[in-house]
Amino acid sequence: MKRWYALSAIGRDRPGIVADLAELIYDCDCNLEDSSMTILGSEFAVLLLLSSTSADAEHLLASTCKRLEWEKRLTVFFRPLDAEPVPYAARVRARSHTLQAVGVDRAGIVAKIARCLADHDVNIAEMTTQSRPEPESGTPIYTLRMQVEVPSHVDVAALGRRLQAVAETLQVDLTFAAGS
Repeated sequence: MKRWYALSAIGRDRPGIVADLAELIYDCDCNLEDSSMTILGSEFAVLLLLSSTSADAEHLLASTCKRLEWEKRLTVFFRPLDAEPVPYAARVRARSHTLQAVGVDRAGIVAKIARCLADHDVNIAEMTTQSRPEPESGTPIYTLRMQVEVPSHVDVAALGRRLQAVAETLQVDLTFAAGS
């Protein structure tokens, strides 16, 4: 029987982390099904979806993750999943949209936009943020980019108006469009 696992790891960025994790997956008789990796500041972060038909996979993952934490100074967490993962868009009839907000960096941009989306049953599939100083003035400019999945029962025009109202209170420029 095929079992599914989610595994996350974070540690100081360095060459070889992906190789270490890929070897761990292989050594535990697992298959890498899906992944998302990024560098945040000086830290490397990864989220992996694994599968295995081996009866020993969970035990092997538990012991090998501990060894990797000790030897490679990574924080590793894994957990078995109850069933095969099904993407949100497949569970709920949803339409893909992109959202971008840009403005002077201030507290609450992500919190207020994410709350507006959650209040409309919108799922955030991907999100990136960054704060960079403006070249001429040095003013920190914040950029938020999201891929979201809007359920078919949501009025997209009304959601767009609500997001624009939130953007006005935050004093950011916001674009919200269908597609990716």
